[in-house]
Amino acid sequence: MKRYLPIIFFLVLFISLLKSLFQDEMDIPSPLIGKNMPSFSLTRLGENTTVTDQDILGEVALINVWATWCVGCKEEHQLLLSLAEEPSIKLPIIGINWKDQDQLAIQWLDELGNPYQEILSDPIGNTAIDFGVYGAPESFLIDRDGFIRYKHIGPLTLPIWINEIQPLIEELKQ
Repeated sequence: MKRYLPIIFFLVLFISLLKSLFQDEMDIPSPLIGKNMPSFSLTRLGENTTVTDQDILGEVALINVWATWCVGCKEEHQLLLSLAEEPSIKLPIIGINWKDQDQLAIQWLDELGNPYQEILSDPIGNTAIDFGVYGAPESFLIDRDGFIRYKHIGPLTLPIWINEIQPLIEELKQ
C-alpha cells in the first residue's frame, strides 16, 4: 500500500490541476457578493451630470457593464431590450459603459436600442475595477440596500435570466 501512496497523491494533484484549468469562468465567485457595492460617482453618457451609488438605492437594480467593442455585449443586447420593455419585470437596468468613447456608445445605442434607465460612462475603468470587472459584459444584481447579491460574467441569456436572476429578484423584492 505504501508504494501506491505517491501515485495516488500524484493522481489527486493532477486531477485537481485539470479541474482548475477547465473551470468555467462564469462560475468564478466574486468576493463582493453579499457586500455593499463600491462607491462611485460617474457622469451620465454624453452629459455633464453625475450619478452615484447612493442614487441607485431603494429598489432592486441590475448593473450591466458593457462596451461597443464587446462582442458578448452585442449578443446579450436583445435580451436586455426585451427585459426593459417587459412591464411585469419592473427592474431598473443601469448601464456602465466601460473603457469606451461616449460618441461611439451613443451611436451604438441609437442603432441597437437603449435598454438602460441610466447610462453611465466609465472611460478609464476605475469603477469597473472596483466592482471586480475584468471583461465585458458583466452584470450585477443589487438589492434595495446596495448589496451585491449576484454577479454574472459574460453575456446574459434567457436560461440564466429565468433560472438564476429572476428567482433572486422575486426573493429580493419580498
